[in-house]
Order: sequence, then C-alpha cells, then structure tokens
Amino acid sequence: MLTDFTLASLHHLLVYALVAMLVAEAVLLRGGVDRSTLQRLAGIDRGYGICAMLLIVVGICRIIYGVKGHDFYLHNPWFHAKMATFALVFAFSIRPTVVFLRWRKTLRDNANFVPDPAHVQQLARLVRIELVLVAPILVFAAMMARHGGF
Repeated sequence: MLTDFTLASLHHLLVYALVAMLVAEAVLLRGGVDRSTLQRLAGIDRGYGICAMLLIVVGICRIIYGVKGHDFYLHNPWFHAKMATFALVFAFSIRPTVVFLRWRKTLRDNANFVPDPAHVQQLARLVRIELVLVAPILVFAAMMARHGGF
C-alpha cells in the first residue's frame, strides 16, 4: 500500500513538474530569444525530458507494483487513450528539443547568434499545442481511474 501511495504521489508530482516546464518554455518563447533565454530554454527542455522519462518509469512501476494490477491498465481503453495522447505530446516535443540543442551549439560557435523570430514563433506554437494536449491526458487519467469514466 505504501509503495502504491509513493508511486502515485511521484506520478502526480512529475506531471505537475512537466506542465510547469512547458509553461516556462511557452513564456520564454513569447518574446525575443537572446543568449540568456536560449540557455534557459535548453536547460528547461533538458529538465522536461528527464521529467518525461521519469514519468514513464514511475508509470510502468505503477502498472507492475500498484494495487490495481496490470490487468486494470492493459484492459482499460482510457489508459490507451492516455498513452496515445502522451505519445502525441512526445512527438510534438521532438522538434523544439532538437532546435534548442542546435541553437545552443550555434551559440557556442557564434556568441552573437539570435534565432529568427519566425522560427521562435513556430516553436512557441508547438509548445502551446503540447500544453493543450496535456488537458485530455488528465481527463483520460480521471476516466481511467474510475473504471472507464462511468
């Protein structure tokens, strides 16, 4: 029981941390991106990636060691909807991560590098889409926990 509580608590805290990092990225991408902002974006995105990986690990541990058991999750359509939406968020996060890493490398080579504002706006849009997609994940989680949302 303590293991289930601990895993559930970690799972929730990681979700909140993930959302906080997405919000921070969205805010930083609203204005111009200078050297300092670019370095913050890269660091926050690294934290976002670590958080997402830990969230997956803790989620798998909940399936294996949680009190509901793996049958509850594997036969629950809302669990699959939640995982599919999480995968979609992951897909949308690939491009910003790659670009932030590229910008960081370019900044090391050229201290005066400033990204194109149009490119910044494209990334801001992707991050906002990721944030919007978090909402259905939370709804699917609530439906899943209530045995199908009924």
